[in-house]
Amino acid sequence: MTGLLEEDTMNIKTIIAAAVLTSFAAPAFAQSFYVVQDVKTKKCTITEAKPTTTETTVVSGDTVYKTRTEAEAGMKTVKVCTSN
Repeated sequence: MTGLLEEDTMNIKTIIAAAVLTSFAAPAFAQSFYVVQDVKTKKCTITEAKPTTTETTVVSGDTVYKTRTEAEAGMKTVKVCTSN
């Protein structure tokens, strides 16, 4: 009977450990990239956070890129970024 209790305890500890690790690792995988343009210089760049100031504006519309490579490719298609 004690063998069953020890096995249950190990399973619970494993589940808790997996949940804790997932909670720390998940934000690293959920990264977002935005194509933004500096209002003054009109230069486009890629940021990992949506701008909260009026100094830059998102020029990729509602598109949020999952990787920097996707954002770089997307920046090449944004008209205001390619015309500068």
